[in-house]
Amino acid sequence: MYLISKYIREKTDSVVIFSGEGSDELTQGYIYFHKAPSPEEAAEDSLRLLNELYLFDNLRADRTTAAHGLELRVPFLDHRFSSYYLSLPAEMRVPKNGVEKHLLRDAFHGTGLLPDEILWRAKEAFSDGISSAKKSWYTMLQEDIETKVDDLMLKNAAKDFPFNPPKTKEGYFYRQIFEKHYPGRAEWLSHYWMPKWIAATDPSARTLSIYKAESSKRKLEADMDEHPNHKAKKAHLIK
Repeated sequence: MYLISKYIREKTDSVVIFSGEGSDELTQGYIYFHKAPSPEEAAEDSLRLLNELYLFDNLRADRTTAAHGLELRVPFLDHRFSSYYLSLPAEMRVPKNGVEKHLLRDAFHGTGLLPDEILWRAKEAFSDGISSAKKSWYTMLQEDIETKVDDLMLKNAAKDFPFNPPKTKEGYFYRQIFEKHYPGRAEWLSHYWMPKWIAATDPSARTLSIYKAESSKRKLEADMDEHPNHKAKKAHLIK
């Protein structure tokens, strides 16, 4: 978001920009919501995420855009819209037919405002959505961090960072940067953002088992796109 904001400031005359902050939290867009034990528990976690936005996504969005003099608008967090959405029955707001944000998507169905291939496409992990289907930004990042954080460093993470010790090499790398600029301020963040109801040690959707199957399917489709004679196979795959 920092780089996008930098580009907007340097290459355009736009100052006020729209962002989808809050959509995943409000409309249960995160992939792990597919694993919610019940609509009621999903609704409860949706509210928790909204209450914690100031610690995570909204904090990032505010700082990265303001750093370049941009004014952010977040329509999904409009108090009238969010209040109305949260007032709907819990069973209406859960993922349906294998699709997260189903209610929000369905509201646009048939309006002609969005093509169906956009409206109903599967949610991408952030790193996949901004990079190649063949090699995710997440993979590139892990390869780079492997050269900067070794196994021993991660093993001693609890000694180096007693409060909220990082569990992954990527987390250790970021923590080093944080401590360099804000030494002794680890308590500012009470906990790590993590998926629920699924075995997870990393906040990235790229690491979740529920995501990997869909990711493999997308990679296969990308491979087929490079070979015209595979179109028939791809059509069968999509079905």
